[in-house]
Amino acid sequence: MTADDKDSTESEAVELSVSSVDQESGDTAEPETHGGATETVGAAAPRRRRTPKWLAAAVLAVLLVTSAGATTWLYFNQYRPDQLVDNDAQQAVLKAANDGTVALLSYSPDTLDKDFTNAKSRLTGDFLSYYTNFTQQIVTPAAKQKSVKTSAAVIRKGIAEIHSDRAVVLVFLNQVTTSKENPDGSYTTSAVKVGLERHDGTWLISAFDPV
Repeated sequence: MTADDKDSTESEAVELSVSSVDQESGDTAEPETHGGATETVGAAAPRRRRTPKWLAAAVLAVLLVTSAGATTWLYFNQYRPDQLVDNDAQQAVLKAANDGTVALLSYSPDTLDKDFTNAKSRLTGDFLSYYTNFTQQIVTPAAKQKSVKTSAAVIRKGIAEIHSDRAVVLVFLNQVTTSKENPDGSYTTSAVKVGLERHDGTWLISAFDPV
């Protein structure tokens, strides 16, 4: 990594966002295509009309948007595994995901140590190690130099999966960030899938993946 690369990395990573806190990026699998065999019938066979590429792309875009909307509707209206578990358990999971997300993505240059200690108390496993190294090596020095302050607020959340010792919560949030370069602040909205594990009766965040 060159000095220019390091400066660029610090500039981009100074704001703890959903994408920067994500520990690992999953591999994106390319769609598999299969070439179909073409059988020649004869000279008199009618020629098929080809669909314009732009039309196919437009139809695909509509299908993707429709699919995303249907998935969201099904999640919040049909697939509700939290209805199958004890109400106290689901509330504990939702609170842990809510409070942990806010703690992860909120800090001020004057209280960095306190803010990061609070966040780390809500984490576990490999994600705790990753977050500790990331905040120490990248975020802390850059945040102090650039006077970065960021605040996150959860606007909606729902349980996607829950068991006796692990759970997954889908969280939608807003984040506001100010700095020397941008005193007016920037505003972002994002969604994250929060994985949690239960240790000694306490739910802790073990994964934090953008949706």
